[in-house]
Amino acid sequence: MSFLNHTQPSGNPVPQTEALVGQAKNKAGGFSYEVDDFTRLLRFLILGAEGGTYYSSEKELKRENVQSIDRLIMTDQGEKVVEWIRDVSVNGRACKQNTTIYALSVCARSNDLKTKNAAYRALSDICRIPTHLFEFVKYCENESAGSGWGRAHRVAIGKWYNSYKDKPKKLAYHVTKYQSRHSWNHKDVLRLAHIKPETNAIGKVIKYIIKGLNEAKTDPVPMADNGNVQEVLDFLEGVEKAKKCPRQEIESMKELIALHELAREHVPTTMLDSVEIWSVLFRQMPMTAMIRNLGKMSSLQMFQSDNEEGKFREDLVIEKLGSETILKNAKIHPFTIMTAWYQYQAGRGDKGKLSWPVNDRIVNALEGAFYKAFEFVEPTNKRYLLAVDVSGSMTAPVHGSSHITCRDASAAMMLLTAKTEKACDVLAFSENFTKLDVSATDTMKSVIYKCSSLPFQRTDCSLPMQYAYKNKKQYDVFVVYTDSETFFGNMHPSKALEEYRKYSGILDSRLIVCGMATNGFSIADPSDKFMMDVVGFDTNAPKAMASFVKGEL
Repeated sequence: MSFLNHTQPSGNPVPQTEALVGQAKNKAGGFSYEVDDFTRLLRFLILGAEGGTYYSSEKELKRENVQSIDRLIMTDQGEKVVEWIRDVSVNGRACKQNTTIYALSVCARSNDLKTKNAAYRALSDICRIPTHLFEFVKYCENESAGSGWGRAHRVAIGKWYNSYKDKPKKLAYHVTKYQSRHSWNHKDVLRLAHIKPETNAIGKVIKYIIKGLNEAKTDPVPMADNGNVQEVLDFLEGVEKAKKCPRQEIESMKELIALHELAREHVPTTMLDSVEIWSVLFRQMPMTAMIRNLGKMSSLQMFQSDNEEGKFREDLVIEKLGSETILKNAKIHPFTIMTAWYQYQAGRGDKGKLSWPVNDRIVNALEGAFYKAFEFVEPTNKRYLLAVDVSGSMTAPVHGSSHITCRDASAAMMLLTAKTEKACDVLAFSENFTKLDVSATDTMKSVIYKCSSLPFQRTDCSLPMQYAYKNKKQYDVFVVYTDSETFFGNMHPSKALEEYRKYSGILDSRLIVCGMATNGFSIADPSDKFMMDVVGFDTNAPKAMASFVKGEL
């Protein structure tokens, strides 16, 4: 493998004082690839910030965070902005859905009529459940000087409810499951929007929300619509019966859940400490919900193997976690499973007082699912150099999950790259960079042992690029995993990356710095589209990093 010099037409290497094609001078005095407004928009939609930083903690979304939208609208590209927002949302590319909803609200509040109309047309595609709709309404209110309920807004909200006209029972399910969020509820939204239902079944749902079940049942229904209407009314009656079901009538509640496929949110709080109720809910839970509720169900002694029912439920959990088909269809990232595995193993929740007895078979099944899920991660087909902090402070919890240490999170990410990518080298910040033999055959335990047994040195975020240059190595992606030490020595990482690009010929080589235990640092040059900071580390961080590496933002 050759190590190329990037040259001018004359054949001479490009001096450090000159820019490569597509580069511009940056704030540090060097050169980096320019970031245009559509790139800034994508960064905001996927990461939550225009500057190329992913934050695991929630950040308040403000207009100044997404100024690229205003500039693009001013150049008559507002409709294209809405297309991009819709694409990111519908294809599940955003780490957190609130960014796409906020961006849509900015477009809906635009003075540009074409942008406004495009935003409202996309409302049902982007706001797919009532929680999203309420969040959109909240953002629109914040963006408005007046009440914010003009004709275009009211019509769009009406179309959202009427978009369920072919599946009215689904609307009934959604409005009863997600009754209120973000200080808004359906009754208030309907009162302000003055919605005209397009079908009798939608009309029944709206009347139920405003006036209750008895009023919804009184109006006569044409025979042609009777099937859909009756299905909706039967479901709503089941929801009302569930609401009023006395604590002692467990059997009636179980029948209602099974008959109407009710969710946990439909069950009165007083019944959510019942093993029998959770047993019925458990059988129809999708994989993600099951993993999320394992602690709660264990706290109710549901998986005790000393009785037949408990053993059956325990076996069912283990069967689901071991199913390649279920894991593949659920599209759960290994790091998400790891978070559930570590939290369940801890026997207590991140917040509140919930605790539970730990079932060793379920712990082992979660660990097995973690390794199995690697098979379904799409490779990026890039060449990686991972640089890992091995200091004692890496035992601190990551900013985003109190049950996972920085050391364990970095071990998981090393395994992820080693198991899914063909070209991956791993170096530790130990005695001027020590090679770590991490391969696809490793386990969490073996990787953690390899990291823990090394002496450490200060984490210099520019060293990976300097190492690659000195040793004539070719890498597309450099990743630094550290706790909160984002130090650099005589050379800034952005400068080291710039020099590596020039002397290797890999003009789009990328750098990601993950400060897992910090809530703020800045290494990435915001004007360089090939640099990224990850502040903290949660289940969305790997998704953000993969999008960055694949050039999706």
